[in-house]
Amino acid sequence: MLLEVKKISFSYECIKALENVSFKAKAGRVLGIIGPNASGKTTLLRCINRVLKPKVGTVLIDGKEISKWDRREIARKIGVVPQRSGTFPFNAFDIVLMGRFPHLRTLDKEGPGDLKVVRRAMELTNTLHLAERPIDELSGGEIQRVIIARALAQEPQVLLLDEPTLHLDICHQLEILDLIRRITSERELVTILVSHDLNLASRYCDSLILLNSGKIHSIGLTGEVLTPEKIGDVYGVNVHIEYNPIIKANQIVPVSSRR
Repeated sequence: MLLEVKKISFSYECIKALENVSFKAKAGRVLGIIGPNASGKTTLLRCINRVLKPKVGTVLIDGKEISKWDRREIARKIGVVPQRSGTFPFNAFDIVLMGRFPHLRTLDKEGPGDLKVVRRAMELTNTLHLAERPIDELSGGEIQRVIIARALAQEPQVLLLDEPTLHLDICHQLEILDLIRRITSERELVTILVSHDLNLASRYCDSLILLNSGKIHSIGLTGEVLTPEKIGDVYGVNVHIEYNPIIKANQIVPVSSRR
């Protein structure tokens, strides 16, 4: 499975948010999108999902342009975990069951097959024991796992996550990112993850796109993108980078501002 983004540009009225962004993402690997505030990270995810329509450019899944698909077909191919999810007066099982909507015709009810998919998604995310719990009584980490389960219940080929560890403590950050790595491998998903945390991106992403002012500054394997020079150019800070054999990843330590 291959996701291709070709020469996407997008503007909010007269403000350019993305300019000529192109890349490919393969199944079974986590592609991270990093960059300063207002660099276009969330806008890029929304263009991939067609929530926003690019001024120019296209998105293809296995060579097929998704601009020709309706919202249901896009939702069958692309699962989204947004930066913030509103809470609803439902239990966790019902929230995950909402992920089956793209596979149902109007007025259809969920059948045994749909319930099986939901239970499997909740097993994968270790949320089945929360099935009867009201969503607004769960912890932040539990809610995030339920939202990921909802996306998996769509049975997507592509998983888009916008800062999935935002506002979570260290333990829940690691728990969520370990889960994302595991399901990406097990389900052969194309996973694209937006993150502000360079150390988590270094540890959990196979490759990275570094955005700056809506343009791709650099793209490649994680170690190729996260260098002192490139971080300094884009973020305006001097950093020290050292490989940590315990976590088998580079760690980035901010040293001083360049500004």
